[in-house]
Amino acid sequence: MTQKQLGETCGLSQSAVSRLEKRGTGSYSTDTLASVATHLGIPARMVGLAEPSTVRNGFEQVERRAFLGGVAATAASPVLGAVPNLDATGNQAAALRLNTATYRRLDGSTPSRDLAEAVHAHIRLIQNVTRDAGGDGYRPRLAAVGSEAASLAAWLAWDMGDHGSARSWYGSAIRAARSAQDPLLAAYQAGSLAQFEAHAGNGAQALNLARSARRYLGEQCPAVADAWLHSVDALAYAAIGDRRAADRALTRSRAVAEKVTHEEPPPWPWVFQFDANKVAACRVTCGARLGLAEWVLGDDIEALASGHPKQRALVVLDLAAGHLAAGRIEAAFALASRALDTGLQYRSGRIVERPRGVRRSLSLTSPPKVVRDFDERLHGVYL
Repeated sequence: MTQKQLGETCGLSQSAVSRLEKRGTGSYSTDTLASVATHLGIPARMVGLAEPSTVRNGFEQVERRAFLGGVAATAASPVLGAVPNLDATGNQAAALRLNTATYRRLDGSTPSRDLAEAVHAHIRLIQNVTRDAGGDGYRPRLAAVGSEAASLAAWLAWDMGDHGSARSWYGSAIRAARSAQDPLLAAYQAGSLAQFEAHAGNGAQALNLARSARRYLGEQCPAVADAWLHSVDALAYAAIGDRRAADRALTRSRAVAEKVTHEEPPPWPWVFQFDANKVAACRVTCGARLGLAEWVLGDDIEALASGHPKQRALVVLDLAAGHLAAGRIEAAFALASRALDTGLQYRSGRIVERPRGVRRSLSLTSPPKVVRDFDERLHGVYL
């Protein structure tokens, strides 16, 4: 297969494939590595990744826990063997970072409640390794690894609906990134906390955190970070009900996103490209918060509903809010019920709470049958 053919198959340019081949495994994001391995027919374990089907195919809980505890170490061995000339601490940092990436990949197919225990044990290991590190020169590298792991723990807590723990872990991630003296990582973690607060309805706090993220970056702000932070601003303005400011932030985000080159991989810790679809998805979410049916129903929602089932469920809930704002009650609650099924399947407190919010937004003295049926379902939900 030529570089051009492989690039077309995986959504990369020929020059991007060439650069990846020359730079080696360290230049790949896990998503790119998984995509290339799939199209070349290489088993995921041979490139240091977990087999995506292993977790889903009927493991009992004990076997699942054993898998979660051991998969990262198993996945690390072939990759670390290909990383030459690293000192012991460098090898430890590389192994720990790879473990974090492996757990992050499992998030899409594994309930956060099953994954959290293994991630917390992983964080304790990072803390122990950092404590025993031979010299201060190694600590910034290990602090960056700890920041990434704490951010994952925050994400899992958010998904479980544990907002207090999510804030605590995001705070730890920011402090560790500052200890690592990595302004790009600190900005990413501050922006992640800002995004969390915007979704939690704390718009003013989200705006302050987004400003902090920009201060970390100073004038050295990559385009992908700039576009993303504008989208976080839009979510924050939507949380405080400022439609005009949200629209301006979305316009700025779209303008910057159009300038992002997709031939170069985004700078770590951004592992995704920020494009027009990301901005459109953010607009849908803002429209759902603001009760603007035209923002929600004006885009091709199916095209935006990419990613794993939990991500799609959140997009479906935005669509439900749009239908409700347009007065389409039956369509809204049919969609909310569908998303609730996903939330219960993955035991996601974040997803399950959103249908409750959709229900709270409707006040009728005599609700139709579809709403009464939805109420009956919610009465039996305990997460």
